[in-house]
Amino acid sequence: MPIKEYGRWRFCHQVENIMLEALLVSCDWRFLMPPTSPFLVLNKPCDKAVAWAVQLLEQNGLHPVQTFDLQTARLAHADCPCPHHGTAHCTCQMVVLLVYQGDNLPATMTIHGNTEASWFYIVNTPQQPIGQQVEKHIEDVLNLATDATI
Repeated sequence: MPIKEYGRWRFCHQVENIMLEALLVSCDWRFLMPPTSPFLVLNKPCDKAVAWAVQLLEQNGLHPVQTFDLQTARLAHADCPCPHHGTAHCTCQMVVLLVYQGDNLPATMTIHGNTEASWFYIVNTPQQPIGQQVEKHIEDVLNLATDATI
C-alpha cells in the first residue's frame, strides 16, 4: 500500500468485535510534531539517539522520564500496517520524554526517527509552556555534546 505525503493513515482499534478506524489527513510524522523545526537532527538510529540523550541529560542534572514509545504502543495493534512502509514491519519510532529540572514543570521532548536519523523537538506552547532557562539548558546540553560525541 503506497503512502503519499497527503495520503490516509489508518489507526485500527478493536472494540467488542467492531473495528474502529480513525484517519489523519497526513501520514508524515512531522505534521504531528510541534509547529517548530527540530532543534537537533542526528544521523543516528532513534533508539541509540534516545539512549544518548537520556544519558547526557542525566549527567547534566536533568531527570528525563520516558512516557511514550511508538514501537511499544504498536504491539497492541499488530493488524495495522505502517503508514510509511505499508507493511507490518515498521522502523519508525517516536519517543516522548518528560524532562525535569529541579522544582520546575517538566519540559516535553519528542524524538522522532527511524533506523537512519532522529529529530529532536521541545514542546513549548501556550497550552504547555516551559521556562526559557529549562529549554535552553536542554538544547545546550544536547547541541554542545553533538560535536564531541557523535
